[in-house]
Amino acid sequence: MEYAQERIATLHDLSDARPDAPTADATVVVPMTDRECATRAAERVFAELALVEPARVVVALRASDSRAGAVADWLDGRDASTEVLWCDGPRVAALLESGGLDGRRGKGRDVWLALGRALDSSFVVVHDADARTYSRSYVPRLLFPLADGYEFSKGYYARVEAGRLYGRLFRLFYAPLVRALRGAHDAPVLEYLGAFRYALAGEFAATSELASRLRVPRTWGLEVGTLGDAFAAAGFDGTAQVDLGTYEHDHRAVGGPTGLSDMSRPVGREILRVAVDHGVEPDYVALPERYRETALRFVERYALDAAFNGLDFDRADERAQVEAYAEAIEEPTTDARLPPWRDAPFTSAEVHEAAMKDLAEVR
Repeated sequence: MEYAQERIATLHDLSDARPDAPTADATVVVPMTDRECATRAAERVFAELALVEPARVVVALRASDSRAGAVADWLDGRDASTEVLWCDGPRVAALLESGGLDGRRGKGRDVWLALGRALDSSFVVVHDADARTYSRSYVPRLLFPLADGYEFSKGYYARVEAGRLYGRLFRLFYAPLVRALRGAHDAPVLEYLGAFRYALAGEFAATSELASRLRVPRTWGLEVGTLGDAFAAAGFDGTAQVDLGTYEHDHRAVGGPTGLSDMSRPVGREILRVAVDHGVEPDYVALPERYRETALRFVERYALDAAFNGLDFDRADERAQVEAYAEAIEEPTTDARLPPWRDAPFTSAEVHEAAMKDLAEVR
């Protein structure tokens, strides 16, 4: 247990607090895929959300037309009152195309579609549906600093499960890449990116005003892109991070089409895009080697920490991951971020209507 403050306000889990917070003025957005339907984690998430009683829970659902109706039926049977926004129906696709926003599907696109619906609340909370340890305290914890004048808050937690360290994409890729950039560039945005204890956490809260400014990456770069716009809108003084305590969810393999290596590419692109947006000019030739040297030093420190705590640790595997992630460092090219909702080519009401008609059709 510790209580050190970082460059941004850091709220610690010192007493298992469940603070008073404006939950009735918040919309909770939960991105979800059909594979998460009826899992133990999702059961817990929606059971706990029912006890929070936010203004609205919007489930941004990514599912095929053969599965969307069944998932919506399952959600209807949960204690939490949810509004399902099916992101993959033909009318939603046509609306996106009409606005010139058709393109890759992914978690970021789903969250963006739901954010528009959430902006009539004072606050927006976003979190995933795969936390096996989800607690009703998460939403009020994330909202608490916003009630005190902050504009953006981010969750953090230690990824230690089953006797070993997880959080691999953050601790072996994000953190050493940001550290390597900071070693070569004196830029406040890099200090900001480095101030978060778990920058790739899917849990954050924002005022609706800030949420309306977010330019959301379509896929796994969502969390990093959000930080870039939060820095521009809220800065150090308007940002907080909140300890969510114990947190367990599914782990991904390093390889494969949805593995950590694939995820590292959009994450790396967004780190570099955020840096470039704020005036940093990375040396793309030298950066992979600077990252590799930094990350390998991190591996040795994690090995020491794991040994100190009696945890399993595979140095060779961690080093191999570093080599795989180094291949993901490349100059960002096409900017496929979705526009801030205040500049969107259609209204959130149009998205809602299209999604409801699509879902009714498959049900």
